[in-house]
Amino acid sequence: MQGDLQREPVIWRDGVTPVSPRFDDPYFSLAGGLAETRHVFLSGNGLPGRLRDGFHVAELGFGTGLNLLALALAWNGPGRLRFTSFEAFPIAATDMARAHEVFPETVSVSAELTQHWAEGRRRFLLGGLDVEIVIGDARLTLPAWSGQAGAWFLDGFSPARNPELWSDDLMTEVARHTAPGGTFATYTAAGRVRRALQAAGFQVERVEGFGRKRHMTRGTLAA
Repeated sequence: MQGDLQREPVIWRDGVTPVSPRFDDPYFSLAGGLAETRHVFLSGNGLPGRLRDGFHVAELGFGTGLNLLALALAWNGPGRLRFTSFEAFPIAATDMARAHEVFPETVSVSAELTQHWAEGRRRFLLGGLDVEIVIGDARLTLPAWSGQAGAWFLDGFSPARNPELWSDDLMTEVARHTAPGGTFATYTAAGRVRRALQAAGFQVERVEGFGRKRHMTRGTLAA
């Protein structure tokens, strides 16, 4: 199918956890991916409390699409949200569906997402969300993007393994594409990432992480 033509290989740890052989890193926490998403990316951005019609969430690192599913489940309307994610190495729809199987509550939205993905759609509707997945190197695609987000999910692979997605220049682009008072959240507490986001204009704080991770990072764009 069209959506699987440039599929990124996935290996499976213990048969259930998807791991990227390119970066030797799992796509989500071994301690519970959906709970991690809710703790780090939703709560870290003050969501769903800040959601409203027209609110725009953007993401670096689409991966299995689990963050999108969590957001779709969190939004009850009225109105619609916008979601834009930047992904350089899209996985196959079959791997995406398999990754979601361990999260039964995502079944309905997962089936809809994976059907769009398998048919090659990168712009589609998912529940109450208008979704766009931008394929390509974010160092090139984000600067060319015309949007601004109220909240960012920074979910690339580990900065030690995927430094390109955490560079100073890219964090500056994140800030440039953030609405006034907008926020970001990420699972990493790496000092160089925090410093890059501070230099880009965010007020940054280190807070309690998820599972075995003692800390994570969140912040708000300074006025």
